[in-house]
Amino acid sequence: MKNIKAPTIKDLVLVGGGHSHVEVLKSFGMKSVPGVQVTLISRDVHMPYSGMLPGLIAGHYTFDESHIDLRRLARFVGARFVHAAATGLNTVSHEVHFGDRPPISYDLLSINIGATPHVRVAGASDHATPVKPINNFLERWKSFRTRVLSHEGQLRIGCVGAGAGGVEVLLAIEQRLRRDFSSLALDHSRLEFHLFTDADEILVGYNRSIRRKFVRILEARSIKVHTGHEVINVNPGRLSFASAPDALVDEILWVTSAGAAEWLRNSGLDLNSQGFVLAGDTLQSTSHVDVFAAGDIAHVVNHPRPKAGVFAVRQGPPLSENLRRALTNRPLKKFIPQRNYLSIISTGDKHAIASRGRWTLEGDYVWRLKNWIDVQWIRKYNELPEMPTDDAVSVESGLVDNEAKQAISAMAMRCGGCGAKVGSTILDRVLDRLQQTSNSDVVVGLSERDDAALVEVRSGELLVQSVDFFRAFIDDTYVFGQIAANHALGDLFAMGAEPRTALAVATVPYGLEKKIEDQLFQLMSGAVQVLASAGVSLVGGHTGEAAELALGFTVSGAVHPNAVLRKGGMCPGESLVLTKPLGTGTLLAADMRGKAKGYWIEKALDTMLQSNRAAANCLVAHAATACTDVTGFGLLGHLVEMVRPSKVDAEIDLGMVPILEGARETIQRGFLSSLQPSNVRLRRAIKDLANVKRDECYTAIFDPQTAGGLLASVPSDKSESCISTLRGLGYVHASVIGRVLPLSDTPESITLTRTC
Repeated sequence: MKNIKAPTIKDLVLVGGGHSHVEVLKSFGMKSVPGVQVTLISRDVHMPYSGMLPGLIAGHYTFDESHIDLRRLARFVGARFVHAAATGLNTVSHEVHFGDRPPISYDLLSINIGATPHVRVAGASDHATPVKPINNFLERWKSFRTRVLSHEGQLRIGCVGAGAGGVEVLLAIEQRLRRDFSSLALDHSRLEFHLFTDADEILVGYNRSIRRKFVRILEARSIKVHTGHEVINVNPGRLSFASAPDALVDEILWVTSAGAAEWLRNSGLDLNSQGFVLAGDTLQSTSHVDVFAAGDIAHVVNHPRPKAGVFAVRQGPPLSENLRRALTNRPLKKFIPQRNYLSIISTGDKHAIASRGRWTLEGDYVWRLKNWIDVQWIRKYNELPEMPTDDAVSVESGLVDNEAKQAISAMAMRCGGCGAKVGSTILDRVLDRLQQTSNSDVVVGLSERDDAALVEVRSGELLVQSVDFFRAFIDDTYVFGQIAANHALGDLFAMGAEPRTALAVATVPYGLEKKIEDQLFQLMSGAVQVLASAGVSLVGGHTGEAAELALGFTVSGAVHPNAVLRKGGMCPGESLVLTKPLGTGTLLAADMRGKAKGYWIEKALDTMLQSNRAAANCLVAHAATACTDVTGFGLLGHLVEMVRPSKVDAEIDLGMVPILEGARETIQRGFLSSLQPSNVRLRRAIKDLANVKRDECYTAIFDPQTAGGLLASVPSDKSESCISTLRGLGYVHASVIGRVLPLSDTPESITLTRTC
């Protein structure tokens, strides 16, 4: 059957976006394994490259230059990207668990989550700034830097930990802060830097030559080194030691050795005494053949090595090869890591010292070598080629067993009509697993599973119904289910109604029964979570198999006749309020082409996941006279739908229209939704079009939105309070974007201006 994606036969799940896993993703993108669904689970959308963190602190690199965009890399691979932190592992049921979403099943699992800070010293977690995990350090560094720059008087900065990480980070911070002080005309002589270690020397494990060189550099920078100082307690502004007087410090950095994630201790995997996963020469768990581990989280039994990024990088290719072999039932290959490796430690000022074994080199040229190595490595995963896809499935490969081959043969000729429905046993199992919300209005719902739902309509209320349906635009089915439900409820909130019930229509891609069940459960779990938070009961629906994942809802609610918000009803002089920013259409279009930055998409998803319920209540409380939700027709299209029945004109201040980060850039690069051309036809409603169509925000007002915000008219004397309340409720981009004008005698009803 042509143009249908290969059914998923096996799930390869990668937990963690570490150095080894980015190579696995790239490898599977260059050469996929037919029938394998790759899933990357990561707490980070952008993976910071540890080797470039000091350069980022010192100001030598930007965020984008020093991070790998995992969402974009996963898009390139065709992998499912799940932005979440794993909190548990069940090796019996083959599931990865989370704190706030349903578990994800795997056939083959790989763990590359790095090390986790184990701050066991009393007070350190409350009064020190940990450098690890480095994915969170940038926000902590911003706060740290702000406090330092606003501090008055003498400032003492202490760093606990004198390994390569502590020395390198402290030198980078020292250089950056002295430069900041100079640029702000502050006296940098007020700065004091101290390095504390419980060892007898710095850089334990490195050769004598490199230690001497760094002692010299630290002395030249007036950084005081305190060896043999074991910290036993941390209080605000004070470090206490086991065998030395307390030290007064205003800011404390914590760069000691890290340990393993606690959740692994209950996983059933073989671990060493420190909690790291025991792995053999093939990087396979010593206790579970379907689990692999690499990077800092792995302890290779026969070849233990230091926790250094170089080993995680080197493990990427053999890990990728052995995952392929495990998926296709072939013998695994052994990998023996090198004993000696090149280590380059920078000094914060584009100068570095390199060591390997007994030899050492120092100079600016060493930093340039390190920069070249780091930049080339990170470009491998950020500068991605256009790759052809091959969805053919070879059932003769070692990927499938006999049962799977029979199922795939059945998939070759799919039925239409009711024959395309998802099987009743699958549906029953999914419905039994969902946590349903009860509602007193529901007489017959999913629990009875009758031919249709029965809902009691209360006297004195109006029944409000709406329907929405669209195909998946992200590969995380749980999040897609949340957005689809949120989008559907938007119409009811826009009318001031309280939603009561929902009917679902879902299609899932062809596949093995277990894979269909897993995907449908993820999809509906996300939807039910949103419905339940709104007090809505899912009372029925329809499921089917199709080439693509899609989900929609018919939603019903009730509203008192005197509380209905309509599109019509705007009055001249009122303010136009928009509760969410624009830009989801262009950002999703760019994402489909692999051209959007991961954090752009994450922020767009956050707005799509934000319910309009609280915003609608706020607008009602501020005497809104008309309201609609901004969705597929874009801001202009929905505004036109409001002015016509209201018999008014309207003015939009383009400078006040909130736009999502990245949307201006994607619009400028020509990444537009397929619905955009249809929406642009409404430009005939704009006055003096020639004067405004070159404005940078002009195109954005036609951008179709998914789960967009509310557009409402509010009395002008209440608009300031309305915006303040909306922002307090979490609608941080809420703005007054224009005003309602008297009806003019021209056919054009919308005026575009820019006041800022």
